[in-house]
Amino acid sequence: MKRIITLLFVLALAAVGFAVAKNPMVGGQEMFPSKNIIQNAMNSADHTTLVAAVKAAGLVDTLQSAGPFTVFAPTNDAFNKLPQGAVEDLLKPENKDQLTKVLTYHVVAGRWSAADLKKKIKEGNGTAELTTVEGGKLWATLHMGKHIMLKDEKGSTALITIPDVFQSNGVIHVIDGVVMPN
Repeated sequence: MKRIITLLFVLALAAVGFAVAKNPMVGGQEMFPSKNIIQNAMNSADHTTLVAAVKAAGLVDTLQSAGPFTVFAPTNDAFNKLPQGAVEDLLKPENKDQLTKVLTYHVVAGRWSAADLKKKIKEGNGTAELTTVEGGKLWATLHMGKHIMLKDEKGSTALITIPDVFQSNGVIHVIDGVVMPN
């Protein structure tokens, strides 16, 4: 009888543990909705290249402001898919304008959750057109009926691998590619 009570107690604790919502994990770290985009991104081991690029472009203060912003955040692996030397070239001081253009192409004004994007995709008969802060266009569709895929102006695509990482000033969607403006 004592074993049954102990087992029930353990099961009850496990059920409570599963019911408590955890913050998303990105780059091995918990992301907190009370922190802003920069504060959370700086803690992600998977976004060190993105953080370095944001610093080099002088966009830290912008992404710490009230927003709200939706950031499609490429991982280090996504940056590594670019041609050899591309990231290093973008990070050079003389290429700051181009770097800023690429980074702001990954940002959309407003707080667009995955559910919001899926609704917009449905309303657009399978495609949602998004205007980036850079001024260009991104197109969102559903890949295999479930995952949100972005297509850039050059025709390249990136999948959202971790959606809905909510921040105090917006939301981050982790993506597996770098999208590029014309």
